[in-house]
Amino acid sequence: MSARPARRSPAGTRRTGRSRTVLLAAVATVGASVLSACGPGGSSDGSGSGSSSGAGFVPGKDRMATVPAADRKAAPDLSGTTTRGKPLDIADHKGKVVVLNVWSSTCGPCIAEAPGFAKVAKSTRGQGVRFVGINTEDTDTAQALAFEERHKVPYPSLSDPSGKLLLRFPKGTLNPQFIPATIVLDKKGRPAARAVGPVDEGALREMIDPLVREK
Repeated sequence: MSARPARRSPAGTRRTGRSRTVLLAAVATVGASVLSACGPGGSSDGSGSGSSSGAGFVPGKDRMATVPAADRKAAPDLSGTTTRGKPLDIADHKGKVVVLNVWSSTCGPCIAEAPGFAKVAKSTRGQGVRFVGINTEDTDTAQALAFEERHKVPYPSLSDPSGKLLLRFPKGTLNPQFIPATIVLDKKGRPAARAVGPVDEGALREMIDPLVREK
């Protein structure tokens, strides 16, 4: 004789309803945290804030991570053509702290952080800091140029519509995972700090200042 399905009690129904409510709330919370950035970047190490076993990351607040000097590795080749059609090679800036900002013209958080980036780029140039954008997802450079002019961006951006430059960052490193993402290279051209998602002026300076002081 086949078993008959158990009849659900009213209490079980209430428990199931409560569980479903808690689950939906958790999903909504996770979704909101992901949507704080525009979307996935070229690669991901699955490490969230940047903490990864054996990678030497030091996770920090606000989706930031840093790497101690002894554990840093060389950045991949990041060269190409800017949104204005000029050649640019990040390696030419070795000896200076370099701030790489991954952005897209249609990304809301990118728009929100642009004024702060422009301000800090100008104020730190005398300290040997150079800013370079990596514009991705914009297949029409006219969109990128309009963004740069509208927000008075004072530094060049490599054009990377398909995300090929982003894919050069190996897994397990400070790779860009979302748009926007910011990676700061030390004076030896090594990724030393990363922020996933929008960054304000204060957080940006916290990433830059220790590297400016390094010998």
